[in-house]
Amino acid sequence: MKNFLLITGPIAVGKMTVGQELTRRLGYPLLINHHSIELALQFAGWGTPEFKAINNGVRELIYSTMATSNDIAGMTSTLVWGFELEEDWVYVATLRKKFEDAGWRFYIVELSASLDQRLLRNKTENRLIHKPSKRDLERSEKGLLEFERDHQMNSTDRLPAEKDYLRIDNTHLRAAQVAEQIIAAFGFIPIAE
Repeated sequence: MKNFLLITGPIAVGKMTVGQELTRRLGYPLLINHHSIELALQFAGWGTPEFKAINNGVRELIYSTMATSNDIAGMTSTLVWGFELEEDWVYVATLRKKFEDAGWRFYIVELSASLDQRLLRNKTENRLIHKPSKRDLERSEKGLLEFERDHQMNSTDRLPAEKDYLRIDNTHLRAAQVAEQIIAAFGFIPIAE
């Protein structure tokens, strides 16, 4: 059975870095939010109808293609989930259905970390290499703090899933330690190194 792993959590919590570590250990391709965001920003301003069409269209193309691919054993993707937004719940449910209908098993990992730690991670070299729109650090930090104020990016009373779900506070953990916990919790088999 193929595995789809959704890593969610607040801005700069470490979703991409953990995903990169999982790719190294499991061989799963990684789609980060910013693959489609950065492409869309080359053509349209943030939040415009054109931006949304490109961003959503790219993701849908990748998900639809991968769901029916026979060439991969799994896939990892990242998402900032606004838990107060019903449309985000619908989005994840639709994504889950797409992959489960194609015979995949769907896993969710929710990361959490302190705001202070996330403000530090917002400036890391790895993040800035892969997310050009975050290179204006003043604007990036302002956006992070606005999202923190306006959105609930970690679950509280309504959990993202009843099964195949794991929440990890990675405030004081390296990506490799988080990947180890995920692999152990879900029984994933690492590739030979």
